[in-house]
Amino acid sequence: MQILHLRGHEIEKYWQEIGALRIEVFREYPYLYEGSLEYERDYLKAYWQSENSLIVLLYDGDRAVGATTCMPLMEEHAEFWSPFREASLEPHEFFYLGESVLLPEYRGRGFGNFFFDEREAHARRLGGFGYTCFCAVERPPDHPLKPTDYRPLHGFWQRRGYQHRPDLRCQFSWQDLNESEASSKPLSFWLRPS
Repeated sequence: MQILHLRGHEIEKYWQEIGALRIEVFREYPYLYEGSLEYERDYLKAYWQSENSLIVLLYDGDRAVGATTCMPLMEEHAEFWSPFREASLEPHEFFYLGESVLLPEYRGRGFGNFFFDEREAHARRLGGFGYTCFCAVERPPDHPLKPTDYRPLHGFWQRRGYQHRPDLRCQFSWQDLNESEASSKPLSFWLRPS
């Protein structure tokens, strides 16, 4: 296994591999993301334009099998930090843990904790943040595409010290696998003091 720590402009060279990996993993429930490389490029551009971002990219041989992203919340798209302002929280105090994506055959090997450790350590190195945070999509319990063996990650996140803040919510639009066009999806935040 090879691990790359990519900062700022270094990310641009790898955006297609990271984007393809995000599309593949996010096709799964609960995201059900149809995805396109064009959208991925626009989304990932914020990471390579930030001097404070980090993407950890995991390879098995020459195949990208996992990635995790992070950056200061205020350097993310406004949709991410505006709920904090609306709740009278200062977005500058928060470090945003974007996503962790890992191909199914590599799960259960400790990479989830590794990805959190790497992002939280990066926030500490940068300094000045009172909290780390991330958001997760919310789906109704009876969603028709929910697999019978689906296990939410809430317990894992709580063991890492994160508390759910359902009052901090944002909306993003993407096309689900079973949709003909994009629709808005609610996401809620999880926070942990640094």
